[in-house]
Amino acid sequence: MDGLNKPANPPLHAALSSATVSGPPRFQSFDLLATLVAVVRTNGCVVFANAALEDALGLSRRTIEGSQLPDCFTEPLILQNALEGASSNEFAALRYDAWLRRLNREPLPVHVVVAQTDTAGEAIVELLPLEQQAKQDREERLFDQAQANKELIRNLAHEIKNPLGGIRGAAQLLQMEIDKDLTEYTQVIIHEADRLQTLVDRLLAPHRRPHLVGDVNIHEVSERVRSLILAEFPKGLRVMRDYDTSIPDFRGDREQLIQAVLNIAHNAAQALAERISAGDAQITFKTRIARQVTFGKQRYRLALELHVVDNGPGVPDSIKDRIFYPLVSGREGGSGLGLTLAQTFVQQHHGLIECDSVPGRTDFKLLIPLP
Repeated sequence: MDGLNKPANPPLHAALSSATVSGPPRFQSFDLLATLVAVVRTNGCVVFANAALEDALGLSRRTIEGSQLPDCFTEPLILQNALEGASSNEFAALRYDAWLRRLNREPLPVHVVVAQTDTAGEAIVELLPLEQQAKQDREERLFDQAQANKELIRNLAHEIKNPLGGIRGAAQLLQMEIDKDLTEYTQVIIHEADRLQTLVDRLLAPHRRPHLVGDVNIHEVSERVRSLILAEFPKGLRVMRDYDTSIPDFRGDREQLIQAVLNIAHNAAQALAERISAGDAQITFKTRIARQVTFGKQRYRLALELHVVDNGPGVPDSIKDRIFYPLVSGREGGSGLGLTLAQTFVQQHHGLIECDSVPGRTDFKLLIPLP
């Protein structure tokens, strides 16, 4: 919309008057939110600004409160009209995109939500940076898709499993009745039935196995996976470490997390086949602590980040949006279950796996809440 065209602006501090004392205690919980929030009177005067808005504007709360919030936007009139509409009960909530002016920085594109409060003459203005909104939407799609995948896999696996047993049993009976020179055909049937049974068992495994909770050290998990990968790919591949050793232990299922990280690292090693042949393949395990993060529709004070980064060709564009779907594989002969199971195991720890991939660098990031 027009609010997204950047005009030249006067300095932001010229539009903001100095302020009153901090807002009422009933607003203090807004400081826990990652999104930018202001409580304003419908004439545009700021009653309360949360900590996230302070950070975004580069101004103190005392400076923001008492000022005119519309003056913080490149097109103030849009917010003024929205607040007037809220005061006259024309709507319960209004959304639009705009540019938020910031002190000594480029304007920030935001999604604005204006909503009435239960106090007359007052409104809440919520500002979501557009890149953050896109990230939240992507995470919600991943979560919803994982839940749908879980039900689909469970139902489909059970539907396949029952007739498989009948097919295998019938082939065994038939083998007892036919000539010996024809048994190779019944053996093919039995072998293929067993192969499909193994596939079905892998599909059902995350939903059957109990969640065994204990103290988990993420670096022990990484080191175990590192040793397994190096044992399978002893030449041409370096597995690097970049650890934040201050990360505390947390409660989780160690074996599930080893399997999740191993699935990701093994996929990376297989994608690095050409670089392994050339002798310059590299996988890096990197751990960090993230603070005040939102993922999986929830906000966490602390979270663990485990990155599995490789210098391979990258995830093909054709499957980038579907890599966590079951039976989707970028490698010929792959089952397409490794990443699906990894995502399932991490989500059972209230976490999430994200992927950022370009040719030459693929980064799978595991996010898990910390106590």
